[in-house]
Amino acid sequence: MGVVAMAKTLEDMLIEHEGKKLKAYVCTAGKATIGVGRNLDDVGITDDEAIYLLRNDIKRVQRELSGFRWFSEISQNRRNAVTDMCFNIGITRFSQFKDMIAAIEAKDYEKAAAEMLNSRWASQVGKRAITLANIMRVG
Repeated sequence: MGVVAMAKTLEDMLIEHEGKKLKAYVCTAGKATIGVGRNLDDVGITDDEAIYLLRNDIKRVQRELSGFRWFSEISQNRRNAVTDMCFNIGITRFSQFKDMIAAIEAKDYEKAAAEMLNSRWASQVGKRAITLANIMRVG
């Protein structure tokens, strides 16, 4: 008598056969792949998927920034500017902007803006830094 396979959901079957990788990798066909066999080279992601990922990333960055007591106390515009900056450089590099962070804590937004602009980051991102510094300055 043969082996009888147990019924599985299609998702379970595909995960079993394709595997599930949460970081991009190169599959055996030489294609950039992620998740459950998503071929990024040929299929990519949809606009909806990009926005879904963005929203999750924003939540993660804001959760990380909530470790700073001042983050919830500043205006929404300033929170957006800080979130944008941290989104770009990550919480570890963001935390190294000690003079900027101290200025925000002191509610000295002019100095915080100047500290943003007085950095290697500002020279790397150009207009983005100018825009975010202006938001920091005016709130």
